[in-house]
Amino acid sequence: MSVQLRVVLDQASQVVDADQAAAALSLTAGLIATAPRGCAVAALVPRGAELRMKGVQDVQTLPLARAELTAAWQLGITAGVGGGLIHAPSLMAPLVRHDRSNDSDQTTISLWDLRAWERPDSLPKANVAWQRGMLKRAVKHADAVVVPSHAMGRRLGEIARLRDRIRVIAGAAPEDFRVPADAVARRGELQLPERYVVLSGDAESLAVGFQAAARAGVDAVVLDVAPGGEPLLADAAAAAGLPEHRAHLRGELGAEDRAAVLGGAAAFVATSDESAWPWRAVEAMTLSVPLVAVSSGVHHDVIADGGAVVDVQDVADAVIDALGAGEKRLRVLASDRARAFSWASSAERLWALHADL
Repeated sequence: MSVQLRVVLDQASQVVDADQAAAALSLTAGLIATAPRGCAVAALVPRGAELRMKGVQDVQTLPLARAELTAAWQLGITAGVGGGLIHAPSLMAPLVRHDRSNDSDQTTISLWDLRAWERPDSLPKANVAWQRGMLKRAVKHADAVVVPSHAMGRRLGEIARLRDRIRVIAGAAPEDFRVPADAVARRGELQLPERYVVLSGDAESLAVGFQAAARAGVDAVVLDVAPGGEPLLADAAAAAGLPEHRAHLRGELGAEDRAAVLGGAAAFVATSDESAWPWRAVEAMTLSVPLVAVSSGVHHDVIADGGAVVDVQDVADAVIDALGAGEKRLRVLASDRARAFSWASSAERLWALHADL
């Protein structure tokens, strides 16, 4: 009988965070591809979900839909889940008391950002309360909490008493993330200019990126703009010296559209210093885009020498360099660094974690 690792795929029926949903599926595929001899991968999905993934040994449909699971698991009600080895690629996990020593039950989770603790005003109050409540359950019941960078691990250790249960396993770009053949047409449909830099960050930190684009004389494209957030960012761009017609604000895009936008960028600028996995920066490195990032623990961990990680006051100069003399060098560095991240590697480390436990 094989050892079965069951992965919680709570967004199989309803996507609430596109990056985390894609990461969960990519990690599951990696676990299937790297499963040690005698091991297999199964899935836990909410009622109403349909999962068709080659290599999944078994799909267990839970008696509750996702919204109901969210409330029930927060209260520790996990009827129908059962024991064994479980990994939740998010805080959405069946965190209850179990016996790892005698029954070989293990529950591990992944935590991709600490916004609910560092920037609670950026999230709905109910979401903040739920995340904080689930982390408290993790402190009591999780065998390990996986974070994607050492800086996040240190910060999490200050927030919660997890001690040696904090483990670091990085994420990666989506599988086969590449510039699509119709990239030019996609950029045209998105009404983007020929030359631009892509900015990523929160509303407050993006001012640095807008200033850099203004000084460099290029347009700026901001991805993942929340619905209704355009006026605030347009004002921030104007205040930074970038006219409204040169600030292109776009909402959440699919992977192919993102790859088209990033692949056509003259540079990528990451302006936030928050404790979160830098999804777009890793995607930019994967496409060999010259990268400039504000100095932070996460950026030093993840980007490292794959881009120019600089102090806030040096961002504009670094962007100007990335658009000129430093372009070729930064493209090579980004490409080299991107090879450090893959879902297969992350999956191997997760298998090793459960073996260690």
